[in-house]
Amino acid sequence: MKQARKTTFAFLLALSAVGSAQAQIVRLDGSSTVYPISEAVAEEFQKARRNVVKVTVGISGTGGGFKKFCRGEIDLANASRPILKKEMEVCAQAGIRFFELPIAYDALTVVVNAKNPLKQVTVADLKTMWEAGAQNRITNWKQVNPAFPDAALKLFGPGADSGTFDYFTEAINGKAKASRGDFTASEDDNVLVQGVQRDPGALAYFGFAYYSENREKLKALAIVDPKTGRAVEPSVKSVLEGLYQPLSRPIFIYLSEASYKKPEVREFVEFYLKNAAKLAQEVKYVPLPARAYELNAEHLKQGKLGSMFGGEAEVGVRIEDLLAREARL
Repeated sequence: MKQARKTTFAFLLALSAVGSAQAQIVRLDGSSTVYPISEAVAEEFQKARRNVVKVTVGISGTGGGFKKFCRGEIDLANASRPILKKEMEVCAQAGIRFFELPIAYDALTVVVNAKNPLKQVTVADLKTMWEAGAQNRITNWKQVNPAFPDAALKLFGPGADSGTFDYFTEAINGKAKASRGDFTASEDDNVLVQGVQRDPGALAYFGFAYYSENREKLKALAIVDPKTGRAVEPSVKSVLEGLYQPLSRPIFIYLSEASYKKPEVREFVEFYLKNAAKLAQEVKYVPLPARAYELNAEHLKQGKLGSMFGGEAEVGVRIEDLLAREARL
């Protein structure tokens, strides 16, 4: 009888240990643009840890991710733009302090249907399409530019919680979230891809990775740099050389200081920084120079909290500029 109780007790202890291991969860949410990188890291990490730690990666948009982050619901926020001042204030009120970790660069890509004869577009053309005053008024490509096709203009874009929406409207319209509202919006970039693929008069914008996955179905437009007048196509090379402007941008993960104290989160973040360059490249983003990841690790070790952007929306930040800021943080 005593032996039976010992066996039962040992079994319960083992079951409890398994339950504890299964309870180790690292939670990420936020940007659909950053999702492919974080998802790839999560998959590789779970393989390496034999699924002892579970990593969940959600897609609620950059703004939606920061809302959850500042409520303490997630450990890390994926973000396709820097955290804004109002979001920093909400986090501060909740006692959430954070590390800002740049993990790659993205070429925000403007795409049209494969049958569209257009090859390039200017920032002024995009503003004519997307500014708030265009709502219910600019509905044909020829209204944008007489040289464009005589076809109905159908627009697709990220929703208002998206960091891509914030960045694009800042870069093109001069103010974040300033946009016409009569377009098909979705936080799921695959919905945008499908919309453009189906409609010959469609145009959309989203992260470079989603274009790369669907380059046989869509056409990416070269963007005319308003400063140089040069039409530049989105590519790893054009981003690295600082030529794809103004739609080249850094993308981030934000880590809660409190979460970083958890062993499983710390291990995941260390794995992320060691593998971000390789996995970012695999999912068609532009990896940062090795020094950037080293600076991230140094900031974690030294406890350097906060944002190098000061809560302001910015466009046109080149990789070398980012590195200089990171070094000063």
